[in-house]
Amino acid sequence: MGGRSPQHNWHAFSSHPLLTSRKMKLGFVLFDYFPYGGLQRNCVAIAQECRLRGHEVTIVTRSWQGPKPNDIPVVLLGKRGWTNLSRNRYFLRDLQACLPQMKLDGFVGFNKIPGMDVCYIADPCFREKANRLKPHWFRWTPRYRHFESLERAVFQAGKPTHLLLLSETEQAHYQRYYGTEPRRLHLLPPGIAKREYTEETQAATQARIRASFGWAKEEAIMLFVGSGFRTKGLDRAIRGLASLPTSLRERSRLVVIGRQGPGYFRLLSRALGVADRVSFLGGRDDVVDFLLSADLLVHPAYSENTGTVLLEALTAGLPVMTTDVCGFAPHIQRADAGLVIQSPFHQEEFNSKLREALLSDRHAQWRRNALTYAGDHDLYSRHSKAAELIERIMQPPAGSTA
Repeated sequence: MGGRSPQHNWHAFSSHPLLTSRKMKLGFVLFDYFPYGGLQRNCVAIAQECRLRGHEVTIVTRSWQGPKPNDIPVVLLGKRGWTNLSRNRYFLRDLQACLPQMKLDGFVGFNKIPGMDVCYIADPCFREKANRLKPHWFRWTPRYRHFESLERAVFQAGKPTHLLLLSETEQAHYQRYYGTEPRRLHLLPPGIAKREYTEETQAATQARIRASFGWAKEEAIMLFVGSGFRTKGLDRAIRGLASLPTSLRERSRLVVIGRQGPGYFRLLSRALGVADRVSFLGGRDDVVDFLLSADLLVHPAYSENTGTVLLEALTAGLPVMTTDVCGFAPHIQRADAGLVIQSPFHQEEFNSKLREALLSDRHAQWRRNALTYAGDHDLYSRHSKAAELIERIMQPPAGSTA
């Protein structure tokens, strides 16, 4: 890009006239699609919701893994470049050339992409995360400058893009760092699948899962779910397991589900003497069965914009142990369905709380609280509310401002 920041010359993408008809041709834009990504699944789900409302949607991305939706065209721009930064710059250039030719009525970004009418923000605030987790010199690196410039081009006060946010915590971070106008910020409800289970279903599922893996009925199963093991705190969970008293550790098991090779984390479990108590199962499509079968969800994340699995645990009646940096951690606190570790994180505190959670006599109450909360609160309507907001932003009623 000749050294220019990638947000330049995008004004043409957001200068289209507002439509008078409710039928729109929309472009949904994201860097890459892969089937286990939460952002990616939400992109398709919102696109399908817009289709149900009568709009035409085309997804524009540089790469696609897995089957494509039958009713939504996908435009692939190709993945070029040797690094994430160069691939992003190539994609933004290709996008700049491609989108005007498609003659669409509006554009929705599912990454922090300048020039969009609406951006769905699934990532935490990059500046806040960097300031909290990275050394001071990181701010001088090309990676920091690249991602901060994209974030600033979307959130800076005076920009036209409307933002669909998933977390009250992150909304506060963006306003603090960029002065984003409240009228551009729209907080969405969660969007998990609504499920109900009988006690008989849960007992049968638990018996089947444990039998299939040879896990004893009396074992305390701690479940860890999510790719991005480092960010989601798998090392913290393994260290917590290793810290348990011998008698408790020998009847506890950490079950890890996520599309990432165990690598360092398997080595860590061996070094700490708990390799036989950690089961790496890879990515799976039956995560719900494990939520029904486990005794505790552990999610001690370093950074997490939302943490959808926390809410999925609530619907399954599974107690949760997580950190307060997760955007959905307040739901666990309000539900009184587990323990939330406050910042700053200390491994010794986590170890103590993990032991407390495994030995607690409140498990039955936590389960009841979780199920009650999941039944009484809207944890489910994100996709329909997002589609509704996109319509309202693209087509404000006559005489109003979006």
